[in-house]
Amino acid sequence: MAWFKDIYLFNQAQLKLAHITDTHLFENTNGEYFTVNTAAHFKRVLASLAQANLDAVVFGGDLTQDHTFASYELFATLVAESALSCPIFWLPGNHDDLDYLHEISQGQIVAAKRIQFEHGQILLLNSKGPTPAGWVAKEHLQEIEAHCSEPSIVFCHHNPLPIEGYLDKHMLENGPQVLNCLVNSQCVMALFHGHVHHDYEFSFRGLSVYATPATSIQFKKQTQAWQQENLGAGYRLINWTEAALNTEVKWLTK
Repeated sequence: MAWFKDIYLFNQAQLKLAHITDTHLFENTNGEYFTVNTAAHFKRVLASLAQANLDAVVFGGDLTQDHTFASYELFATLVAESALSCPIFWLPGNHDDLDYLHEISQGQIVAAKRIQFEHGQILLLNSKGPTPAGWVAKEHLQEIEAHCSEPSIVFCHHNPLPIEGYLDKHMLENGPQVLNCLVNSQCVMALFHGHVHHDYEFSFRGLSVYATPATSIQFKKQTQAWQQENLGAGYRLINWTEAALNTEVKWLTK
């Protein structure tokens, strides 16, 4: 059960979080992904988050586009240079290198995968598989089952349900199994994911499933073609109290 061995504890009754995902950074600040400067978008998101009075940020994977360690160093540098002061937790996407993510995990960037506060916990899953599609290993499913014993919200990278779009070819291949595991625990309130580069909201056996847009670029909804939609950067705010779990998407339009 090594994945959830490190616990980060907030001694408070309410958590205000942001979920950011899919930065697709390059080794320097000039890198462009489909003509979008991803570092510039990320800096704008960090500046916006710094004004939101957050307790924590969850980064949902796909940090890199060029797969260089320098892109991970750039992520850490941009975080350090920003006015954001709360901890940033991470989980891996299909583009990511776990060793690189652990190497930049110091100070403000925290490697813990289980976050607790007075009324529940956050679990950050590993859906990185052997291909660009997602897969949660049997051993990891057993870890999840063992730890879903109190009110929880869960994050992963890959979409567990189809979005009727191009990226369904790279979705979480055992998504229904993962979702059934979460629902059967009777403790999970919601699942949040990235990967699909847009905002979506679904329900699975009563479990709310939310997709968060990318800080980089968005992909057009309801098409099997790979079509960029230049909507600017997006992220999601989550406010969790004993009484309720509320969420909304924020867009930073050009």
